Amino acid sequence: MSKTQLPTQAADFPRWYGEVVRRADLAEHSLVRGAMVIKPRGYAIWETIQRALDDRIKATGHKNLYFPLLVPMSVLEQERDLVEGFAPEVAVVTHAGGDELEEPLAIRPTSEAVIWATYAKWIQSYRDLPLLYNQWANIVRWELRPRLFLRTTEFLWQEGHTAHETEREAVAEALTILHEVYADVVENVMAVPVLRGRKSAGERFPGAVETFTLEALMRDGKALQAATSHYLGDGFARTYGVRYTARSGVEEYPFATSWGITTRLVGALIMAHGDDRGLRLPPAVAPDCVVVVPIYTEDNRAEILEAADRIVKRLRSTGIRVTLDDRDARPGFKFADWELKGAPLRLDVGKRDLDGGTVTLVRRDTLASEQASLDRIEQTIEGRLAAIQTELFAQATQRRAAQTFAPATLAELEDILQAASGFATAPWCGSSECEARVKEATAATIRVLALEAEHVDAACIVCGAPAAEQATWAQAY
Repeated sequence: MSKTQLPTQAADFPRWYGEVVRRADLAEHSLVRGAMVIKPRGYAIWETIQRALDDRIKATGHKNLYFPLLVPMSVLEQERDLVEGFAPEVAVVTHAGGDELEEPLAIRPTSEAVIWATYAKWIQSYRDLPLLYNQWANIVRWELRPRLFLRTTEFLWQEGHTAHETEREAVAEALTILHEVYADVVENVMAVPVLRGRKSAGERFPGAVETFTLEALMRDGKALQAATSHYLGDGFARTYGVRYTARSGVEEYPFATSWGITTRLVGALIMAHGDDRGLRLPPAVAPDCVVVVPIYTEDNRAEILEAADRIVKRLRSTGIRVTLDDRDARPGFKFADWELKGAPLRLDVGKRDLDGGTVTLVRRDTLASEQASLDRIEQTIEGRLAAIQTELFAQATQRRAAQTFAPATLAELEDILQAASGFATAPWCGSSECEARVKEATAATIRVLALEAEHVDAACIVCGAPAAEQATWAQAY
């Protein structure tokens, strides 16, 4: 393999991923172990995802706010389940201003504790409910095995924290976020198909009564948790003394949800759509949907650049995100560079094209090229971008179907999971012992259970006892 050639996915998927992140100029390791610098192009992808999420979060009635990065340890330690769940990952500030602090401060691993301690001041009556709040923030969890975007010590996310009068309202809230916000963005913006469902008790968020999840399958057969939405019951309210006067006149505890999505979605984009040439970005999330590459000689350079600039302005006037690549480099270099960076459409502008009133369009997803008339270039490009968005989702859906299995025996289940071949769905009795046995043998976990458990007239694939429901296992990032 040459120095410029990417590793193939089949030969070394982790190395392929790392090289794409580096060469596509998305992120790099920082001076702090486990943390990353998100470079402008990587951040631009995150911004498009963030904007799509924020629009939907606000459309469902939520407002943004912000809480401090630092949490008093005494507040965090009040929530025992939360502390136990995150204890190995919590970073603690013990000194500041040249002195030892009277009380250590945790750098937030998540914000349930500090937010519910504050909600105790905000919630007095049923008239104060529901509280529908979200914050965009950074989080620190001390990661032992970091990978850019996928698992880093510090990452960016949004976290919603809501309070409700009834359990029914809170569960409905968690599911609304799962379907109308998260699944909508991941599938319709990122073009990544997801399984919707519940986590098993062993995989739930610390302190949650129920964790709802979106699970995506990457091209190497491993799963990636794309988003989670938690129904927290009234446990946090009880822990932090949050009570309100109900409509009946008696004091009640409100019911809670929390939900979040992170910069790991950029990693999901790479691994769900990328090929051996690099990224393939869906147009809805691409920083530059169209890249215009002028092809000229010294004699016609000014003419071609002027024509290319006119095309860029026309496209921008219709709202298409477009970039003019007027770098002093050979066209072949630019072609390879934009294939690596995943721009959905490349538009080549040369003398022969212009004389014929056309340009050359090249699709990144298929690498197919065509001549397109300049007279209707805006409409043509809009149609091609829509087709690319649809095709990438269809390809990912077909790939997931081909990598989803229904093993008949425990040995077959373990073979599929040990090879990280994809999703494996089989009857499960519901016991943590059977779940742990599969994990110990294969490093795989139950990724998702159906949103509502349905009776299965079958034996547990692990122990042979009557099954409680179907479970979907996979190795995961």
